[in-house]
Amino acid sequence: MAALAVGAMLLVIALGVGLYLKSAPILHAHSLWSLLTSTTWKPQQGEFGFLPFLAGTGAVTFLAVVLALPLSLLLAIYLSEYANKRVRRLSNSLLDILAGLPSVIYGVWGTLLIIPWISRWLAPTLGLSSSGYTVLAGGIVLGVMVIPLMTSLFTELFANVPVSMRESSLALGSTAWQTIKFVVLRKSLPGIIATIVLAVSRALGETIAVMMVCGNLPIIPKSLLDACYPLPALIANNYGEMLSVPMYESALMLAALILFVLVVAFNLGARVVLRKIKQ
Repeated sequence: MAALAVGAMLLVIALGVGLYLKSAPILHAHSLWSLLTSTTWKPQQGEFGFLPFLAGTGAVTFLAVVLALPLSLLLAIYLSEYANKRVRRLSNSLLDILAGLPSVIYGVWGTLLIIPWISRWLAPTLGLSSSGYTVLAGGIVLGVMVIPLMTSLFTELFANVPVSMRESSLALGSTAWQTIKFVVLRKSLPGIIATIVLAVSRALGETIAVMMVCGNLPIIPKSLLDACYPLPALIANNYGEMLSVPMYESALMLAALILFVLVVAFNLGARVVLRKIKQ
């Protein structure tokens, strides 16, 4: 068991080292700062600017979490505190089904419903023109994908709060909502933050569904109705193609390394925050 535990840690290190070695050629040819801050992506001319992809990744992930967090939290509160056992069993089964669906199905759903809704109704209502392949479409699809994960984890967290704490709060005259707000949610705060971290990590690495609805244009999105190009979509769309272009494979490996570092840094930062909250 100790060997397996050490192997798991070494695997993470090996992934990082392998991605760095593959990215080394482009890092030697260009400074990391220029790669991260440039907005020009022209591989045939040797120009690799990652800023549009970083902006697209951040915009879609942030929007997905903003949309999914309140819905998941309220749904979990209802299921754990108010719903009867029959509704709870049915909801848990449906959430498990949604969590197990392949991401391509969510992408097809977004293409058939969300994109036409944006292009034919939302954009004209706002006096704008849009193809529908936007940050908003990517955020909605990604948010729907992480709702089952967040809701299931939130429900487990609330179920693990001791019944004696609820009863003590009610015995002191608190209402059911006050008990949820000041006892259940407060006791579950570290777990809520950990769940959000897991959702962000899932959203950062999602590829197929977002790639199908975000437009895949290497531009910095300035509104929710602009197209974007997240890092996972960049890797999935281009790896295996045009590798005869100098530095192209190294650039894609650098994109993977950036994504890897973002996920690891976000998880480490969240652990520091969790430790302070527990203290």
